[in-house]
Amino acid sequence: MKTYDFLVIGGGSAGFNAARTAVSLGFRTAIVDGARDLGGLCILRGCMPSKTLIYMAEVLHLAQKGKIFGLKIPSARADMKAMHARKKKIIADFARYRVDALTGGKFDLIRAHARFLDPHTVALSNGKKIRARHILIGTGSKVSVPPVPGLAEAKAWTSDDVLDLNFIPKSVIVLGGGIVACELAQFLRRLGSHVTLVQRSPNILRDHSDEASQVVQRAFVEEGIELFAGTKLQSVASDVRGVTVKFLHDGRAVTRRAAHLFNALGREPHTAPLDLAAAGVRTRPNGQIIINRWQQTTAPHIYAAGDCSGPVEIVHIAIEQGVLAARHAAGVKKLKPLDFSLLLNVVFTDPQLATIGRLERDLDEHGVKFLAASYPFNDHGKSILMDANHGYVKVLADPKRGRILGAEIVGKDAGELIHVFSGPLAMRATVFDLLRAPWYHPTLAEIITYPLEELADRIHKK
Repeated sequence: MKTYDFLVIGGGSAGFNAARTAVSLGFRTAIVDGARDLGGLCILRGCMPSKTLIYMAEVLHLAQKGKIFGLKIPSARADMKAMHARKKKIIADFARYRVDALTGGKFDLIRAHARFLDPHTVALSNGKKIRARHILIGTGSKVSVPPVPGLAEAKAWTSDDVLDLNFIPKSVIVLGGGIVACELAQFLRRLGSHVTLVQRSPNILRDHSDEASQVVQRAFVEEGIELFAGTKLQSVASDVRGVTVKFLHDGRAVTRRAAHLFNALGREPHTAPLDLAAAGVRTRPNGQIIINRWQQTTAPHIYAAGDCSGPVEIVHIAIEQGVLAARHAAGVKKLKPLDFSLLLNVVFTDPQLATIGRLERDLDEHGVKFLAASYPFNDHGKSILMDANHGYVKVLADPKRGRILGAEIVGKDAGELIHVFSGPLAMRATVFDLLRAPWYHPTLAEIITYPLEELADRIHKK
């Protein structure tokens, strides 16, 4: 039986980067990954394919708006086979790079599934067993199927299916209002599908502020998405002609039919096959692994990172978690846990929604005093000439010194603009520090100066 210093279960973003770090620290390391294709969720079925397709749909959308910009574009429509082929080529290149890194690394790559026999031993699906002093679990997540009558039998699409479409569906009912649901609902609508989005919470994108989510909702409705929020799903039924969804909305029964159903009601940690109880690793009821600030589970030599442990499902956080776990296992001195006061999040709808740092809901809950100032995109020169009028920039700051606490941007290229705050937040900069920097005119980024100036004036007057 082979023994390793550091064993990684799952070769996605968290596991791969944990393994690389462990090797650099002198650990004899192995990755166990039995997935059909190597690369992890982000590359194969998540971030990269979705953003490839979403950007292509954005180009199509702009072409269809040609008249607004004084352009004569007689016809612009999607060629799904060509879009699908381009996506496959791009993702194949990304995946090939990751596969080369996995197979050419200074760690062993074992193509098998694993389950725990005891806290230090795992059984492999190839019939072998291996032991390790330290173990990291990075098995990611899987699509969740909530107990809605008929949903499990309806053979609904998952995000995997939507990202692999090579035709334009006539009509789709999207169940859910989270990031995946919203991004892909808009993608389908822009291709030409009739889209009905059914969300259980009062607003889509419920993890974000009501103000921000309502901006995205208005844009969706303008583009022709039929949107129902604050619903209670009652049943799903399918037949040879399509699918029927029944739900309550504003106290009345509503029925909608479509050719296809897309289940985007969320994901859950992919941990059930691991037999974690045998290792002494505790989970929450949904299967999420319980960890401390060093990524340790309830078995201290076993770590977890990424979607299987949370608290967020964000790639750069998974990478940081994997690196931290490996360094902690190696006894690296003066480590610091992840600083979630710098949390960065982007939703790739149009308008995009991006946040960084601590936001109003969090500050209010913890009784932290702050000042907030915002400025709308529909009153800013560059966004107006781009016909990008939805949204705003909001900045939160400490009322005494003006230290920036967080920011929220809803609007054109918000995912790019939010990075204006990354360095300053990490450096504990103030609104006055940012106002000393040059801001070119006319740019989208220049809009950020308006709430900064308002905050500076309010702090000076105190």
